[in-house]
Amino acid sequence: MLKYSKALGLIVFVFLFVMCNQKNKNEAEKETILKGSLDIAVDETVKQIVDDQVAVFEGTYYDAKITVKPKSESEVINDLLNQKAKVAITTRDLTAEEKARFEKSKINPRVTPFAHDAVAFISSKNNNDTLIALKSVIDFLQGKPDPKIKGLVFDNPNSSTVRYIKELAKVKEVPKSGVFSFKTNNEVIKFVSENEGMIGVIGINWYYQPTPDMTETINKINVLYVKGLNSNEYYSPTQNDLEIGKYPLARDLFIINCQGYSGLGMGFASFIAGDIGQRIVLKSGLLPYKTPGRKLKIRNEIIKDKE
Repeated sequence: MLKYSKALGLIVFVFLFVMCNQKNKNEAEKETILKGSLDIAVDETVKQIVDDQVAVFEGTYYDAKITVKPKSESEVINDLLNQKAKVAITTRDLTAEEKARFEKSKINPRVTPFAHDAVAFISSKNNNDTLIALKSVIDFLQGKPDPKIKGLVFDNPNSSTVRYIKELAKVKEVPKSGVFSFKTNNEVIKFVSENEGMIGVIGINWYYQPTPDMTETINKINVLYVKGLNSNEYYSPTQNDLEIGKYPLARDLFIINCQGYSGLGMGFASFIAGDIGQRIVLKSGLLPYKTPGRKLKIRNEIIKDKE
């Protein structure tokens, strides 16, 4: 009887081992760097550029399906840390503390920068003044009133733009009065366009690539020129000012891959950091992390058309 039990146990173990290996094999066959399905947690402030990248990637590799899930920065990072998301697009690199948490879980995130982005200040076109000093915004967040600013408008209390400006102002909490929060960048743009004196804080991607329903509203706002803390000049979040390093609210975009194997996350990261992906960034109005190359054909003589 004992021998029979041992034999049965061995058979069950071998069966489970084979089934487990078969399951892993099937999963590997379902997904490669150019095939399969993948959910990506995306910082809502840069959703537009990611949508463009996904559209071209899926149009090139028909067996790939990527679902973009826009969220606040806080939600995106938490999803990564809690392994609810394997791949994410963020506006910052992981902190040392976050990397340490991944190390404890035996996860080695692959972080790939792919674009230079910017936080932008916007106002209603009814405001004739298109200049703003970063110090004025920081003072306002520190509780010091400014005659040019009736209020600051953010997209989400947990967004990357709020975190970015709070770090600049060196404050843990924003003032309870004079600061407003919505849920999306579009809501910020709409509110600012209708309220003179309000300063909106958005990801510039939403201005350069508005959704169809926001085209008219975009025409009712100004993107402000910003004077940095150590500058006497004003600069705007254009590709040129980002490239020369003059715009004071520049930031980088990253794709963070925690899959741990050669899956669709690796393929998509290579795509957006490659030539085609960088050209998509260039066309969007943001600045590519690597300038796409250009091929020029030089002739020794000009060939005239025959009459």
